[in-house]
Amino acid sequence: MQKRLEKIADNNITRSASKNSAIARLNGFWSVFERSDTVLIAINADPDAIASAMALKRLLSYRVQSVTIGHPNEIRRLNNLTMVDRLKVPMERLHTLSAKDYSKKILLDSQPNHLACFERMTFDVVIDHHPVTTGWDAAFIDIRPEYGAVSSMMVEYLRAAGIKPSVALATALFYGIKVDTQNFQKHNMQIADGISFRYLFNIANLNLVRKFELTELRRSELRYFRTALNELKVSKRRAYVHLGKVSTPDILVIIADFFNRVEGFDWVIVSGVHVEKLVVIFRCDGYRKNAGKLAKTTFGRFGPAGGHREAARAETPIKNLGLRENQEFTTNTLIRLITQHVK
Repeated sequence: MQKRLEKIADNNITRSASKNSAIARLNGFWSVFERSDTVLIAINADPDAIASAMALKRLLSYRVQSVTIGHPNEIRRLNNLTMVDRLKVPMERLHTLSAKDYSKKILLDSQPNHLACFERMTFDVVIDHHPVTTGWDAAFIDIRPEYGAVSSMMVEYLRAAGIKPSVALATALFYGIKVDTQNFQKHNMQIADGISFRYLFNIANLNLVRKFELTELRRSELRYFRTALNELKVSKRRAYVHLGKVSTPDILVIIADFFNRVEGFDWVIVSGVHVEKLVVIFRCDGYRKNAGKLAKTTFGRFGPAGGHREAARAETPIKNLGLRENQEFTTNTLIRLITQHVK
């Protein structure tokens, strides 16, 4: 653990770091690779991760033999599908790839113990902006929880390398920063995020960004709003909703963000079941509250759980919850679990 923390410290920079520090980190990243390497970039595909993978692929151009972007999750959210389609981002489903076919592997916008499929792999590089976790190691580590988006970190890498991003890459990074900082409303947004965002502003295609943002819902998904409004239970300024089985966990995020804009809700907790797994989305204002801590405290013993002060997520197989036979998970079940741990 100490060795890994030292690597994080060695590779980390603060917002006041010099250009030489950014170049040193870039060279440290490049030093992991050889010209003959075949590289796999593993991501849990969302706008920030997709954009960052595009940037890393550009950074490795002409330095390795090949770069493949692989993701375990099915991309169902229309914003993300539109982004991938319009920018023609080449990606493969991770289960169709064989890890042994790649001499070097990178994990981006995540850490090995975030997903079971990542835990089974050994990574040479890990770059992320989520809170540091334990139980893994890599030759090169750059984790900056103080940054709002990995895309901001990627802009620093590109600029240190003297690479001006193409319109497509700049558009992806611009959108990645917008999404992960929630248009600079998230508590952990840094000056560095703003600097990267401003740099991309004059390069990105803003019309495409608006297209990504506006394409959000399928008509078939409108039914979840009816369910959410019918299931909504409010107690002590906390809004609880369990949607039952959902076609994609992304709808839980959309519903949670919708209720988070409603006056009078200090907390929003939305859950649903996808492929026999309970997914819980947490939202709050982050003021004297910590969504990541609540997610971990409530569901951490069952499966992966955590996040930031104002936004968090938990996932666990339903069987891990120890429900009685034929007992269904309901909004009331969600309330009972949460109220044991929230003040």
